[in-house]
Amino acid sequence: MRCYHYALCCPQSWAQQGTQPHSIKIEGDITLGGLFPVHARGPAGVPCGEIKREKGIHRMEAMLYALDQINSDPDLLPNITLGARILDTCSRDTYALEQSLTFVQALIQKDNSDVRCSNGEPPIIPKPERTVGVIGASGSSVSIMVANVLRLFAIPQISYASTAPELSDKSRYEFFSRVVPPDSYQAQAMVDIVKAMGWNYVSTLASEGNYGESGVDAFLQISREAGGLCIAQSIKIPREPKPGGFDKIINRLMETSNARGVIIFANEDDIRRVLEAAKRANLTGHFLFVGSDSWGAKISPILHQEEVAEGAVTILPKRASIDGFDGYFTSRSLENNRRNIWFAEYWEDDFKCKLTRPGIKYEPGRRKCTGEERIAQDSQYEQEGKVQFVIDAVYAMAHALHSMHRDLCPGSMGLCEKMDPVEGRKLLQYIRSVSFNGSAGTGVMFNENGDAPGRYDIFQYQLSNTTNPGYRCIGQWTNHLRLNAEEMQWSGGDSVVPDSVCSFPCELGERKKMVKGVPCCWHCELCDGYQYQLDELNCNMCPFDMRPFPNRTGCRPTPIIKLEWSSPWAIIPVFLAVLGILVTSGCIVTFIRFNDTPIVRASGRELSYVLLTGIFLIYLITFLMIAEPSAPVCGLRRILLGLGMCITYSAMLTKTNRIYRIFEQGKKAVTPPPFISPASQLIITFILVGVQLLGIIIWFGVVPPHTIIDYDEQRPPNPEFARGVLKCDMSDLALVLCLSYSIVLMVTCTVYAIKSRGVPETFNEAKPIGFTMYTTCIIWLAFVPIFFGTAQSTEKLFIQTTTLTVSMSLSATVSLGMLYIPKVYVIIFHPEQNVQKRKRSFRAVATTVTTQLSHKEDKQNGESKGSAIVPDRSQ
Repeated sequence: MRCYHYALCCPQSWAQQGTQPHSIKIEGDITLGGLFPVHARGPAGVPCGEIKREKGIHRMEAMLYALDQINSDPDLLPNITLGARILDTCSRDTYALEQSLTFVQALIQKDNSDVRCSNGEPPIIPKPERTVGVIGASGSSVSIMVANVLRLFAIPQISYASTAPELSDKSRYEFFSRVVPPDSYQAQAMVDIVKAMGWNYVSTLASEGNYGESGVDAFLQISREAGGLCIAQSIKIPREPKPGGFDKIINRLMETSNARGVIIFANEDDIRRVLEAAKRANLTGHFLFVGSDSWGAKISPILHQEEVAEGAVTILPKRASIDGFDGYFTSRSLENNRRNIWFAEYWEDDFKCKLTRPGIKYEPGRRKCTGEERIAQDSQYEQEGKVQFVIDAVYAMAHALHSMHRDLCPGSMGLCEKMDPVEGRKLLQYIRSVSFNGSAGTGVMFNENGDAPGRYDIFQYQLSNTTNPGYRCIGQWTNHLRLNAEEMQWSGGDSVVPDSVCSFPCELGERKKMVKGVPCCWHCELCDGYQYQLDELNCNMCPFDMRPFPNRTGCRPTPIIKLEWSSPWAIIPVFLAVLGILVTSGCIVTFIRFNDTPIVRASGRELSYVLLTGIFLIYLITFLMIAEPSAPVCGLRRILLGLGMCITYSAMLTKTNRIYRIFEQGKKAVTPPPFISPASQLIITFILVGVQLLGIIIWFGVVPPHTIIDYDEQRPPNPEFARGVLKCDMSDLALVLCLSYSIVLMVTCTVYAIKSRGVPETFNEAKPIGFTMYTTCIIWLAFVPIFFGTAQSTEKLFIQTTTLTVSMSLSATVSLGMLYIPKVYVIIFHPEQNVQKRKRSFRAVATTVTTQLSHKEDKQNGESKGSAIVPDRSQ
């Protein structure tokens, strides 16, 4: 019978743990090592303490999950199975170093010539497994210790959590890579955060060791290079602090109480003790912590210290929850997860029960596990934050091996001689060349130092004024900071960023004038007028179409105003216009319905329809004047603004001119004057309207209609009252010119109405037209001072538009009321008066007029109340 001898015995520390298992072994063609903090650091004399459910078991299971995924993927390492040897570091660097000797035992040359079995025969020595690469470790101090050993044996190492900048030094840690960014990126992000919050006077806290000290050193170096940031105190937390040590740290921080911002690179235990000391000192809400990824979004450092931690801003490498892992892990049970030798211990801790295991004494006061418990159903479960990075680290190693196999073993099914064994230095080259989309969809790659790109989420712990107290993502950092300041919340629910400055911030609208030689102190100078604060040191003028924010931190677009439909300035004109359109439409419908009745024919049907059309257009222009300016609206404004009045007063002028010429001719002769027929009257009216249209066409050709935003019209010294006026390209002068032709027609019509005032009422419409023109002139005489007298008013746009539209509507209403409402009233309510009268020839009319005019000294104009007998104009 042959004996077996193991050249490398199990580490002594395992024996100190009683029955605690040593490692997990997964068989495969290629073996990867794994280092995870399955247990916490034990008390003095004991290497390992209690199990770490999230940072230990979750991460370790993530590696097993990744191996399962890779081994079942036909496209990645086909016909090659990845195995693993997974060890527990117990969160202690010295213990991890001792454990990691397992990875190099196959590379250690041993002399076994003097080893003999009891029967004198040479022993059968099993060939030790060869580890080609290591996934881990977690803590930077552990990774540094292990990397020193693995470098000697050229074994590549990919960490999923170690972030110390020291590990980027390839002269010392040549075979080390990581899928998380180094703390130098993190330190840059923290400097950016401090600057974004306006702080220039902060203190730093660091746990003694590589992680804390190197992180603070990187922060100090970057802050010096960036400038504008002063360090009040830089305090180191001892590895083994003495009683009362944290109270002394708080007292030291209070020596520079203005430096409320505290940059903290520390482990979870130190963070918790700092918060406890601040609470004992009754300084809740005073310190403003900016924590590194060791704080991240964890609950354990702030448990029972939530009030002190409120407002703390923390940073964490950008990560995502891996749904596939959730499904995998929550389906684990004691029956299907026997390969995890620590799973029973996790089960007991997670479900607060006790399993019956050999050598373990049953505790009577503790519930016995049934084995039927289910993760996430019978216990709380939340995926640990570094699971994504563990999976990415395993896949990075797998992709490197895949590329290596493709190049060295083309067409080979399984491993070939060139990869048996795998050469570590060559594998390292393939690791540094990998580039793929990781488990969260983000790119996984390494730079020349083996570091991953810097991608961070920024969190803030919020307690007040929120339905779900806890960490809230307030920004990201990917080479530059994107911080949502409006989502930040501080102690007591305050949204204003507290001060941590040497000199207090300048007031709104002031820039900093730095004091020479003291970069954190300054005097304040006002940025006045339309200047904004370009940066902390300079003011600059806003562009002409913008105005500064109230706090002068930048420029914002100047508000654009226009007349809104809901404005009181618009409601009255619209009401008048709608009422006028309804009445005008009623008159038109009535005239059409009773088109052949005597009153309609006697009023001159053709010109009446033209005149009513003009009145309708006058009412219609109100809607165009209030509508939002655009090129079509501006074009229609140009056309209709003067056209409606032009049509109305052209028709009215033609009427008064016809009446005047008829009765003037009647004084001289009995022959009728020329151009008094309906067709002639229409031609004259259209010629007069054509002049207006010709002017509009020329205007369109010279200056096409368009909108403008006038920023000069309302630009007072106070930029808060600055407004841009959206309007058509029609100045006050252009508006007057557009209406000037209509005004000339109006005045001319008024002149003819005055001249015709002596014509007997029995024979004409002159008096209603005269009253219409007198009233219209009064309206427009009132319009001019109101329109031009408000040129400097802040309500100029509203007042002028309302004045113009109301004046036009009143003019149309006067014309409608004087000329057509009485006729419609008679037609509808007194049809007995709408009958045919005896026709008379022009000679008879002229004789009658001459006779009546000869007695005008004895009678007042217009007092005769007889029935109107006029020639039938339709004949």
